[in-house]
Amino acid sequence: MKLVIAEKPSVAQSLARVIGANQKKDGYLEGNGYIVSWCVGHLIELANPEHYDEKYKKWRKEDLPIFPAPFSYQVTASTKKQYQVLKDLMKRSDVDSLVEATDAGREGELIFRLVYKQAGCKKPFERLWISSMEDKAIKNGFANLKPGANYDDLYEAALCRERADWLVGINATRFFSTVYGQTLNVGRVMTPTLAMIVEREAEIKGFKPENFYTVQMLVSGVAVTSKRFKTKQEAEELVEKINATDNAKISKMETTTKTEKPPLLYDLTSLQRDANKYYGFTAQQTLDYTQSLYEKKLVTYPRTDSRYLTDDMDDSTARLCCLMKEKYGYTKMAPVHTKQVLNSSKVSDHHAIIPTENVSEADYSEIPSGEQKILGLVTARLLSSVGDTAEITEYALEVECAGEVFKAKSKCFTKPGWHLLEDWILGKQKEEDEDSSDKKDAGGSHSVLEILETDASLLSEGRELPARDPMVKEGKTTPKKRFTEDSLLSAMESAGAKETPDEVERKGLGTPATRAGVIEKLVRIGFVERQGSKKTKYLVPTDKGTSLITVMPEQIQSASMTAEWEQKLLEVEKQDIASEDFMAEIKDMIVDLIETYEPVKGADKLFPPRQYKQYKKYPKKGASRWQR
Repeated sequence: MKLVIAEKPSVAQSLARVIGANQKKDGYLEGNGYIVSWCVGHLIELANPEHYDEKYKKWRKEDLPIFPAPFSYQVTASTKKQYQVLKDLMKRSDVDSLVEATDAGREGELIFRLVYKQAGCKKPFERLWISSMEDKAIKNGFANLKPGANYDDLYEAALCRERADWLVGINATRFFSTVYGQTLNVGRVMTPTLAMIVEREAEIKGFKPENFYTVQMLVSGVAVTSKRFKTKQEAEELVEKINATDNAKISKMETTTKTEKPPLLYDLTSLQRDANKYYGFTAQQTLDYTQSLYEKKLVTYPRTDSRYLTDDMDDSTARLCCLMKEKYGYTKMAPVHTKQVLNSSKVSDHHAIIPTENVSEADYSEIPSGEQKILGLVTARLLSSVGDTAEITEYALEVECAGEVFKAKSKCFTKPGWHLLEDWILGKQKEEDEDSSDKKDAGGSHSVLEILETDASLLSEGRELPARDPMVKEGKTTPKKRFTEDSLLSAMESAGAKETPDEVERKGLGTPATRAGVIEKLVRIGFVERQGSKKTKYLVPTDKGTSLITVMPEQIQSASMTAEWEQKLLEVEKQDIASEDFMAEIKDMIVDLIETYEPVKGADKLFPPRQYKQYKKYPKKGASRWQR
């Protein structure tokens, strides 16, 4: 008998149905030579500090750093029953081998291996590695099981990540909490992410808006605009000169054609960004919706950082595109350029997120609204990515009058290309073709394009025309916008990129699989709030979050350093560096922090003494848990 262990019950049931394990038991299914059971997320977790020494029950600066040797693990209290089921199944005499069927990634590897080791199992195991929950993908995966040893380095990287997070979280949280007298949660990825949000808020609050003035007038019905002036007087003087001159000369009428390549397929982060931009979904909501679609066999594996498909998927991709067009009722002729999305060298553990062929037969009335929107995005992106290049024509008009140059621009899609399919599926409203300078806010003005379509000679170079209705327009400079989840995910993804060599494969804070959880944790523990309208919500630091970053040293809040660690975890996975070297670097940083940190002066205003007394009496429950 083979014991198959999945990550969660719903996945186990799907696997069991395909391989014929149809007899339901208490905590598992059995049949056709297989036993299929499941974890419930992390069944095994790192032991609390007091496991190593009773003195760690109290938080004291003099007891730091805490470096377990070796690390110990314990069964999660809420999942003891299922752990016992798995342990008993592993010990069954008729079970001669196992199949590791947890999610095919770093976290899934960790979940299985910790259970396997905690149970003391020595039986051989193979790895099921699939990117889709479709029946044919499951069958193919079981027909091509991989040796478990092939993923030892992935497990090693997962251990490093977990232990590094624990060490930083436990030591830094206890250290700063004892220094400042209240629980201050610190995390390897969480704190640099919070630092970016706090820094952006400081820039916004420190921004001093400045007034500026422009002059706008009508030339042949087109509203043209001058450069910016610092004073209103300068702009008013120009208006007077225009009125005196009453003449303008067209100095340039330039037409430029540009191309817009189809977008890349979605990885998890880019999907989360678009779902936030279009629908206001949080990163966690998007991950949850996509995971549910994956388990329903409607999309491929979501926790991917790749935006390409493998070279051997040419024919299946072309067939899938035809099915998706038919499903969404798109009947126009549209070429399918599959080569644009195929590149095996850019696919790591899993290819990009795409719909499965099951979508063609899915009943949308049975799919929740949020999942429908995600499925629409994923399908629209697939069809867009294999579509034609779009062509945009831009029109730039320049007019000279009273010694100044006035400008107006327009643009339009002369060949919509891939946009046609995207718009058909998403039904989203396109932005206006014209720039803001062309909008009809100047007495019924027209865009450059509208005039050219009426009579191109009206805007021919060298032509002199009357300058009508000059007026002064007042504006103000604006600060950067607060982070939305869209823009924060982008910032997390690119953090440290400037300091990182181009050939580095993974940059940024966290991974596609962990970024949503980091954002949610910042909100949950009160460091960040969501503010704004129903669709557009901004991430704003609380006083508590700002105070934390105020006292954090550079090595803890540095996005560049944390991004560098993320890359080193990938190198551990590839055996480019030893896991011991990575962990030694983490420990050195913690020792340096504890030995050299000087408390920030005036911190008593950030952390009132009253809270310190309360903290010394009894630490907050749960505060000792590591923060990722």
